[in-house]
Amino acid sequence: MARRRRGLPVNGVLLLDKPAGMSSNHALQRARRLFQAQKAGHTGTLDPMATGLLPVCFGEATKFSAHLLASDKVYRTRVELGVVTDTGDAEGEVVERLAVPALNATDVESVLARFQGEIEQVPPMYSALKHQGRKLYELAREGKSIERAARRVTVYDARLVAFEGSAFELEVKVSKGTYVRTLAEDIGRALGSGAHISVLRRLATGPFGAEGMLTLEALTALPDQDAREATLLPVDILAAHLPRLEVDADAARRLTHGQSARADTGGLAVGDTARLYCDEAFLGLGAVTTPQEVAPKRLLSTATD
Repeated sequence: MARRRRGLPVNGVLLLDKPAGMSSNHALQRARRLFQAQKAGHTGTLDPMATGLLPVCFGEATKFSAHLLASDKVYRTRVELGVVTDTGDAEGEVVERLAVPALNATDVESVLARFQGEIEQVPPMYSALKHQGRKLYELAREGKSIERAARRVTVYDARLVAFEGSAFELEVKVSKGTYVRTLAEDIGRALGSGAHISVLRRLATGPFGAEGMLTLEALTALPDQDAREATLLPVDILAAHLPRLEVDADAARRLTHGQSARADTGGLAVGDTARLYCDEAFLGLGAVTTPQEVAPKRLLSTATD
């Protein structure tokens, strides 16, 4: 006999404003309890010291969360010059203190220009990347250092928003897999003084920006479950970048039974993925197999109800 899953069948996307000092998983579990949700997952870890946008997917939305994992991100960070830490942020142990040369905003902007575009970046030891099955930060806490291969990442924009001589603030837009801590360390090294970050806030991920974020405190203050669920974005917003296909009721029935179905694919190429709808209801994703046929790829469980 199958075990009944505890909680409510909540479906949708929460734009959570993660507080400082809390792991992404802890924030996720707090949100899940507030919504009494059966199933939840987040779409890209933030360091405990970091704040800002942490999209949380509930229920059916977890099936499409991978689209956000690969998305570009926007961060605002404060870079402190003259002090290098083992973690690259203010929570680490100081490993080196260096004199900060006389700098102005133009000096910083000149160096920033060298770090825009496609760059090579060595992932930090204090990261969740794995080596022989163990996370690097676990090895780092044991005093071990593993050689890491450089990876190509993209810095689409790095803009100086405040300058204070020995510290400055940046807003950066980066590709998946970019470590802002490492970027700040490399910029500090190029400025001749070393650096670490003391503040990191994520402002955007993929199509989502900071304007829709809600704190745990704000969610707690809402009067009831209906009010909380009203804050969620619909599941299909995670696939909004994909083309949309409408299918009729017969095609929807075939698709939800795992069969290919006839559909007007609107000139999409064979192999393309599209969002599938029937009478405005989101069914999930399908793959174009011929100009007149689509096959199920990832459908909502509720689509078969």
